[in-house]
Amino acid sequence: MGAPRIAIAPEPAADWVRQAIEEGGGDVVPLAESEGLVWTAPRGADELRSLLGSGPRIRWVQLPWAGVEEFARLGVFDDDGSGRQWTCGKGVYAEPVAEHALALALAGLRSLPERVRATSWGAQAGVSLYDARVTILGAGGITECLVDLLRPMRTEVTVVRRDASTPFPGALRTVGLADLHDALPGADIVFLALALTPGTVGVIGSGELARMEPHAWLVNVARGRHVDTHALVAALRNGVIGGAGLDVTEPEPLPDDHPLWALPNVIITPHTANTQEMARPLLGARITENVRRFAAGEELIGPVDGSLGY
Repeated sequence: MGAPRIAIAPEPAADWVRQAIEEGGGDVVPLAESEGLVWTAPRGADELRSLLGSGPRIRWVQLPWAGVEEFARLGVFDDDGSGRQWTCGKGVYAEPVAEHALALALAGLRSLPERVRATSWGAQAGVSLYDARVTILGAGGITECLVDLLRPMRTEVTVVRRDASTPFPGALRTVGLADLHDALPGADIVFLALALTPGTVGVIGSGELARMEPHAWLVNVARGRHVDTHALVAALRNGVIGGAGLDVTEPEPLPDDHPLWALPNVIITPHTANTQEMARPLLGARITENVRRFAAGEELIGPVDGSLGY
């Protein structure tokens, strides 16, 4: 079998993408000649759907990010009879995102938001993460890395996932989303690391926040729409929870005059748990490996389940 013919769209081929394909044994070719496609834009679902419908016999598409909700919402993954394989960046960025989540959690428990704004000595404050109780929503690569990072701290981890019949490795408890309310009381940190689907939009609202401990921190490195922002602002203002570490928000970017910016118990980072500088070598390695597997007829990494939308 010859080298797999891979196109790059919609942007001009960046050198690192071309290099990743070639290192996997592929040839970069025009779209009309391709059997595989590396899509380099985080959005553009309509453009991609139109492109695929125009005739190219593309059997595999690699998307750049783990979050593919726009593509799912617009029906890009709907079965069109082509048998096309879809893969995304699922798991590619797990390590830096888990690292960022842990940094937000530690900063919150150690009262660093207050201290970085302080202009006087102040009172002692802070809670240790050692032997703490942690609840993580999601059971993908980020959670896997986060559980590994938490293990030396002897944390008691509960994982909330879609299918609770499979225990999550390293977690003390694994429960389904229907049992979320039982997994929130007692947790010192609640991490959000789950896919955004119609069933997880607003998964954290006023009812869930009320179930959390008054000192607990909510850390979101998934999607802003998982959280009811108005309910979160009210909970933070009224001491319902201890604070929030947010790498994602709803809306995003967060407007300069949004009330979240003025709250002393909030840390906001501008969706930088995974930066472009971090992403390129990680995504490049995934592209290389999937091109190699595509050529060999092996199972691809990071498959998208069209029925689930992630």
